[in-house]
Amino acid sequence: MIIPYQQLATETLNAVLESFALREGTDYGEQEISLERKLEQLRRQLKSGELFLCFDEPSESINLLTPQQARDMNL
Repeated sequence: MIIPYQQLATETLNAVLESFALREGTDYGEQEISLERKLEQLRRQLKSGELFLCFDEPSESINLLTPQQARDMNL
């Protein structure tokens, strides 16, 4: 289920983005990027439609998906 990020309280959205940015496997290349920079990039991608905020009911988890990933999951 796609959740419009605008419907989340600012604190909730920040927590979701921070959780995603700190996950293992979300490295941003050879150079270290600050957490704040990662969060800015994620916010920009949400606003531009490059990413969607998705809630998976069976696992009760939230993830960020690209439009292609969302289509592949029939969301």
